[in-house]
Amino acid sequence: MIALSAKAMGYKVGVLDPLPDCPTAQVSDFQIVAEYDNHRALMQLAERSDVLTYEFENVDVDSLTEAQKITALPQGTNLLEITGDRLHEKNFLEGRDIPVTPFAAVEHPSDLKKAVEKIGFPSILKTVEGGYDGHGQQDLNSEADLKAGEELVSKSICILEKKQNFAKELSVMVTRSRNGEIRSFPVVENIHRNHILHETIVPARVSKDVQQNAQKIARQIAQGLCLRGVLGIEYFMLEDGRLMVNELAPRPHNSGHYSIEACNISQFEAHIRSICGLEIPKIKLHSEAIMVNLLGQHLQPARDRLPERPNWHFHDYGKLEARKNRKMGHITMLGDRHQLLDAVNTEHIWENEE
Repeated sequence: MIALSAKAMGYKVGVLDPLPDCPTAQVSDFQIVAEYDNHRALMQLAERSDVLTYEFENVDVDSLTEAQKITALPQGTNLLEITGDRLHEKNFLEGRDIPVTPFAAVEHPSDLKKAVEKIGFPSILKTVEGGYDGHGQQDLNSEADLKAGEELVSKSICILEKKQNFAKELSVMVTRSRNGEIRSFPVVENIHRNHILHETIVPARVSKDVQQNAQKIARQIAQGLCLRGVLGIEYFMLEDGRLMVNELAPRPHNSGHYSIEACNISQFEAHIRSICGLEIPKIKLHSEAIMVNLLGQHLQPARDRLPERPNWHFHDYGKLEARKNRKMGHITMLGDRHQLLDAVNTEHIWENEE
């Protein structure tokens, strides 16, 4: 979607990806087929590019540092160093007085009990690097879960986070121009199923004070990072309306896909404008919206329904294999969010997913 946006603006696009004819390559001018940590391939991409960007956390920072000697990398590497490690991320946020859930580092299996004494139950153990959509995580609800937690720590350094009894999960996409002007998208509400984003409600069904606070925190983070490109910020909203930052994503984010149809510019165009030094207009929401993810088990049933659904903006990512619970595409619908939510909740495609 970044490539599609860039092509519409007249740029030529190349991609580094290990899979031949990957989704981005299908809409790009050239592809370098190599693993993400292939140093030589990344240098080749840098040599063929005027501007280099990443939309994936697990990129080799040392290679990117060297690539900056060859071509422009407006996002820099500091953003990756912070957001690519959950401990670095939490320490960055806490150091700027931005609310986060209590946490503790767990470097060895023997450290886990002490961390649990500090954080308590229920908590969640996560690997500091990698992991998404519930992977690389272990719920710790009682002493009985410690053995599974120790197994996870034996494979990777982890972070233990206190579970929050939150009322809603929210997110904001934010970007910053070369001149330092910060632009943010609306505050949206996210509903997850089995740790995977199911639907995004635009705008979030929260008070104006909560929206303003989320936007204020987003600006603080963008300023603190000297952000270029787009950043996704995920929040927990507690029962009393207080916000905690859950995670940062140094790229366009799944919960911002609605912006393709619902805003004056999409999060992808905002990313391109930021890294290419173009001015970024004030973000305007044209319409309330609902975005629903299509996982592997949803794609064909949704495609079968498409002829009967004129209000669906249907996006198929072009991935080769439609595996269960793999994100394969999304649908965005514009209109009254409450009516749309009722329609989604009665659509049989997503029934019995819990």
